[in-house]
Amino acid sequence: MDCPNCHHQESNVVLTVKDYTVSGLFFDLHRCVQCGFIYTGNPPSKAEIGKYYKSDEYISHTDSSKGVFNKIYQLVRNFSIRQKASLISGYTKLNKGRILDYGCGTGSFLYQMKKNGWKVTGIEPDDIAQKKAASLIDESVFSPDHLHALKEASFDAITLWHVLEHVHDLDLTLDAIKRILKTNGILVIAVPNNESFDARYYKENWAAYDVPRHLYHFTPSSIDGILSKHGFRKIGMKPMWFDAFYVSLLSEKYKYGNMRLLSALGIAIISNLSAFLRPGKCSSQIYIYQSVLS
Repeated sequence: MDCPNCHHQESNVVLTVKDYTVSGLFFDLHRCVQCGFIYTGNPPSKAEIGKYYKSDEYISHTDSSKGVFNKIYQLVRNFSIRQKASLISGYTKLNKGRILDYGCGTGSFLYQMKKNGWKVTGIEPDDIAQKKAASLIDESVFSPDHLHALKEASFDAITLWHVLEHVHDLDLTLDAIKRILKTNGILVIAVPNNESFDARYYKENWAAYDVPRHLYHFTPSSIDGILSKHGFRKIGMKPMWFDAFYVSLLSEKYKYGNMRLLSALGIAIISNLSAFLRPGKCSSQIYIYQSVLS
């Protein structure tokens, strides 16, 4: 398989990771010998990948509050959504505008943005999540192919919250996003960071590898290389402090068979302290880019 970033054909296997969520199958993570980009080797095709999301444990496609873990997740998500909305207003310097959320899940973020007065558009590949989002925001929510039908330079902001790592057509998608984003418009991307302490600690059991759903495994430098190639300039980077706790809890379950709360809390705290002292090392990072003239 060629490197999805530079299309070089040579790579080295750096880890073999199990799909703990659905299939129990193992997938190799490859590092390109030319650009260093890490990606999942031989993942399911776009036509086949859907079945790997069919799990009640795939939490971004459900609004379940059953169990302590889901309840905590929903509380944190609601707090994070308000922070995300504030981030968009801060970087766009707009109280109202047009925003596209690519991979909008069940629509919670768009619901908040619509309440704030923004005109919202959602794209979501999962049929069930798409219907939930459409019902929540009272707007049509589209499949990913609709991205290419959207009007040029029509959005003030585009967001991908833990989505870019799932996108099969990486170059085509980023080119389409560049086309429909206004010049100086804001692109916000949140992705896991395999340079974090928790990633290095849990290794092949790190939950944020999430193979084969995660096709790419980003670092601050690799995502910057990809985005700059497509005509974007980085203007900000923010840590996602809560992700270290969520990911560490799942990683404990994968490594030891149960969620060892105290151990997970300890690793998450160490990871966040490390990221506080060395920016760019958080378990997940938010990257803010501006569309520049080609």
